[in-house]
Amino acid sequence: MADTPADKTPADKTPAERVPTVVADGVDIVYRVNGTGAGRGSATAALNRILRGKKAEKAAGVRRVHAVKNVSFVAYRGEAIGLIGTNGSGKSTLLKAVAGLLPVERGRIYTDGQPSLLGVNAALMNDLTGERNVYLGGLAMGMSRAQVKERYQEIVDFSGINDKGDFITLPMRTYSSGMAARLRFSIAAAKDHDVLLVDEALATGDRSFQKRSEERIRELRQHAGTVFLVSHSNKSIRDTCDRVLWLERGELRMDGPTEEVLKEYEKFTGGPDKAAKPKPAPKAKAAA
Repeated sequence: MADTPADKTPADKTPAERVPTVVADGVDIVYRVNGTGAGRGSATAALNRILRGKKAEKAAGVRRVHAVKNVSFVAYRGEAIGLIGTNGSGKSTLLKAVAGLLPVERGRIYTDGQPSLLGVNAALMNDLTGERNVYLGGLAMGMSRAQVKERYQEIVDFSGINDKGDFITLPMRTYSSGMAARLRFSIAAAKDHDVLLVDEALATGDRSFQKRSEERIRELRQHAGTVFLVSHSNKSIRDTCDRVLWLERGELRMDGPTEEVLKEYEKFTGGPDKAAKPKPAPKAKAAA
């Protein structure tokens, strides 16, 4: 039987069948960090920076950090795309820009639908119980109260919060960082997203939670969504993604099939899952 468009993976479809969800066109992202120049922090200095631009920034000791440099790519429906790179390479910064949380200095980012950066981080409140936060987070993502109620137990079971006690009824300030991250991912995963941006969520929890997360990401892809995953675990990228973007020093160094990109990346870092820093250059031998 011939394949229907629904049976094909994004890579197998013709250009007419592939639906773009995110287009990044020559994107530059620059952070400005206040230094120790004269007038720092005063209203007069702030107004001066607005009116005089770069000259005033330099005089006030403002440091410009070029975090992402001229990055372009197109993401399609049904793709799971891994973002890899050594620490400080701009992966999380790029995700925040795609989500609309950071402005771009140059270039454009176009999205089809509303991107969600691991769902609801900003909406959750540490003084509320996990139960209240499930409802708050679901409402923040646009779900109705009835939809949240219907999926509530599924969210709690997926997170594993109650595996060692009734923690869902306790304030989130009592949770470990791993428990809080698992609950955030579980709330985000309860809804089908046009574009879901996941930043290191699969690094939290035990292997069983990671497997559940990977399975859920595959389900999201089947519902015509696009998933971006930032991870320092090459295994998670291999298990979850069919395409990888490799950022290094803010530049897009490689974009292609997962195995091809990871093979080159592992040569660069010195082996699997050694993403924290690039392989050091060999020491020069002393002359005889």
